[in-house]
Amino acid sequence: MPSDPLSVVLVGGLHADARRTAVDRLLHTVPGSVALHHDLTAAAAGTVRRTVRDRTGTLDEGETPLVDDCACCALREDLVPELERLAAGGGCRLAVVELWDSVEPKAMAEVVAAHGGERVRLTGVVTAVDPALVLPALGCGDDLAEAGLQAAATDRRTVADTFARQLEYASVLALVADTAVAPPGDPSGGATAFGAPVEPADAVDLALLDQLVPTARRIPADSVDLAAAAVAGFDVAAAADRQHPACALLPQEADADGVTTLVWKRRRPFHPGRLYAALEDLTCAAARSRGRFWLADRPDTLLAWDAAGGALCVEGAGPWLAALPDAAWELVPASRRVAAALDWHPEHGDRTQHLTFTSPGLDRDGLCALLESCLLTDAEYAAGPAAWRLLSPAFDALLDPVS
Repeated sequence: MPSDPLSVVLVGGLHADARRTAVDRLLHTVPGSVALHHDLTAAAAGTVRRTVRDRTGTLDEGETPLVDDCACCALREDLVPELERLAAGGGCRLAVVELWDSVEPKAMAEVVAAHGGERVRLTGVVTAVDPALVLPALGCGDDLAEAGLQAAATDRRTVADTFARQLEYASVLALVADTAVAPPGDPSGGATAFGAPVEPADAVDLALLDQLVPTARRIPADSVDLAAAAVAGFDVAAAADRQHPACALLPQEADADGVTTLVWKRRRPFHPGRLYAALEDLTCAAARSRGRFWLADRPDTLLAWDAAGGALCVEGAGPWLAALPDAAWELVPASRRVAAALDWHPEHGDRTQHLTFTSPGLDRDGLCALLESCLLTDAEYAAGPAAWRLLSPAFDALLDPVS
């Protein structure tokens, strides 16, 4: 009879000590488990170093060259063959893939799920977190390159947006307590993190985690319970839906321990000029903001809002379903159709403003007033869609850059 497939769990996160604590716990809890880690520190020199270890120490080391000058591409090319080798050996029950600091789990999860074959099965995605470092990480707008964490020479991501995606993709958060250690790239040795003093986690830090990722399980990184969560199963398609702007599982209204989440929903479109002028204030109003919105001069385009660390990414995420012909709906994933149905309006269809802002000390009233001021006025709204398309094309440079 064929043997059971090899279970694979991804353990990622910017907080390296938290990540290693979680990996070591899994190795010591699950007999026959091994950990794979690809170190991208030397990627600039053209190589990625791979280490395979178990609870007793290093089993194998090797190097793989860069692929297309991209360290993450090299990781993808090397990871699946290593997992297949472990599965073929028959002696490994669990492969723990410890992702390098700035590697985001989504891409790796989709590679394992798509190319692992029948002998390899992704069973969990864990982000290891020091709660005391969540707010400093979300507030750090530095490029990864400035922290020595870029995955390629062309990597333009920031610490904040990378950490936010690591945090929000995982189904399990492995939490360490009272470590007060510095993150990778911090030369202070623990005195500061991302430019802010490091203190043990408090109620504000935990409330921030609760509100940002309310559906993720929280398990102590050194708990034996982590092993059960690591093999509980992971649905890659559902995880992608949770992050897609059209049907993202966004935070709900909340207010606890000094942390507030505002969910702002309206039907009327934004005035492009006034919203563009308010972008800086809106971006800096919260530690993290996400959502989808529409502009009066672009009524057919669903726009994604993604902000952290004082930086905002606005990009088109395809058409609103209301802008598609009926025949095209059959080509749209069911999850998208369900999300649209829940938001459907007799006049605007699924077009909506749905933005969430989460932060300690959030000025809820001021933020709401600013957002309201960016909507079309009664007179502008009454002028109708033909007039809306003639409004100031303020977002053209942002959304339609000249190549």
